Amino acid sequence: MKLKHFLLIGILTLGSFVNAQTQEVKKNAIEVTGVAEMEVEPDEIIFSIGIKADNKNDLADNEKKLFETLKNAGVKNEDIKFKSMYQNIYSKTAKFTKSYQFKASTKSSLSKIFGDLNQKWVSSLNITEVKNTKIADFRKAVKINALKATKEKADYLLESMGKKTGNALEIVEIEDYTSDMIMPAAYKGRASNIQLETADAPVDYSFDNIENIKLKYSIKTRYEIL
Repeated sequence: MKLKHFLLIGILTLGSFVNAQTQEVKKNAIEVTGVAEMEVEPDEIIFSIGIKADNKNDLADNEKKLFETLKNAGVKNEDIKFKSMYQNIYSKTAKFTKSYQFKASTKSSLSKIFGDLNQKWVSSLNITEVKNTKIADFRKAVKINALKATKEKADYLLESMGKKTGNALEIVEIEDYTSDMIMPAAYKGRASNIQLETADAPVDYSFDNIENIKLKYSIKTRYEIL
């Protein structure tokens, strides 16, 4: 009984000591949130395109036209990917359809792509993604700036109290925001499935007419108070 009693006292004493330490850390800590934002110019657009024909021979010809058109606009063959093929035996016209995905960079002429693909054999043209090829590096930079912002905030808040910022006790990444899915300004208010039509006035489809990708990250950090 004495041994059990001794162990119980030891456990209670240890629990009180840990609790006291926890309270001490909370008492001598400050929690702040830092936010950082950045706008990044897109340098790559991913398209999906559908072509159609009423027989296999015409579909093959249209496929050649597609590759030639994209090549003349600066799109490389390796950036064109086959997605699917479909045959509708009940349709009187356009019995065969084929879909592709292709990637256009800043070296590609978007206006030429849209202009030259305004053809009857093109069934659809969709912008599926707008991105920057170095977006991962930009995300890291924004997160680092958000963390630096927490240190700056803690510094000036504690300095006003005659205190100093110590080590970071906890770092938590808060929900972030990124606007990767950007549509060119020319398409705002239109359907996502873009069926090319002859416009009354010329439209600028260049990369300059696309909104920047917006990155925003928040970091919550708890610092020791010295």
